[in-house]
Amino acid sequence: MNLVNDQLVAGGAYARKQLYCKDRIVAWSHGSRFQMARRLAEPLAGARLLDYGCGDGTFLALVHDLFPEAVGADLDPKQTADCVHRFAPLSGLSFILTEDLAGADRDGSFDLIFCMEVIEHCIDDVRSQVLQDLRRLVSADGTVIVSVPIEIGPSLLGKQLVRTIAGWRRLGDYQYREKYTTRELWKMVVAGAKTAIHRPVLRTELIPGRPTFFHGHKGFNWRTLRLELEEYFRVEQILFSPLGWLRGFFSSQVWFICKPR
Repeated sequence: MNLVNDQLVAGGAYARKQLYCKDRIVAWSHGSRFQMARRLAEPLAGARLLDYGCGDGTFLALVHDLFPEAVGADLDPKQTADCVHRFAPLSGLSFILTEDLAGADRDGSFDLIFCMEVIEHCIDDVRSQVLQDLRRLVSADGTVIVSVPIEIGPSLLGKQLVRTIAGWRRLGDYQYREKYTTRELWKMVVAGAKTAIHRPVLRTELIPGRPTFFHGHKGFNWRTLRLELEEYFRVEQILFSPLGWLRGFFSSQVWFICKPR
């Protein structure tokens, strides 16, 4: 990434909290996530790219040299407006609301879709709609790449420790981290594909008068998501980052490389 892009990325809300976090483990983990995303994108350079749930636009800026024309979509109009303003120097990038992806004219219009760190926050009916959207929007021979956090197994214990320390240091918003009872924590550490605990539902208003309900990370089980993805896609590969060779036991993200059924 060149200096100009780096400066543009640094202005993003999530980038400041994650990539540029003063906690080195947090910065390393999220930096590894974007490095993995770029590696996965490189073989498909030039494809019609959609970043579904683009947040502060970090990913699209990081791959702008590979995809000079790409679309970022997000639920939050403040985020998309900020991206339009901040990334104005980068030609070919457009940012829209996810609701603007509705309509038959969008069906099959993207060869490559990334959906990173989004689905874990979706309540049940929204998650189903997102998966349907991803299936509808990708072309017949396209690729959908989904990443979600690992919140089960030994990784959960490591993450909770790092979050606790970051909270003590008042970094980002980690002081407001979700807490587990001892029983809940143990259940998720040994979780299988059908294991579940209560997931609190949170509320915000991204658009005045239109409440948005969502989950935090607590109780998210990526193994359950895999079963749901397989209803819409062929999951051709599962990868982990960082430390992928440990097969997710001490990684922070899992990646699903999918093809439409």
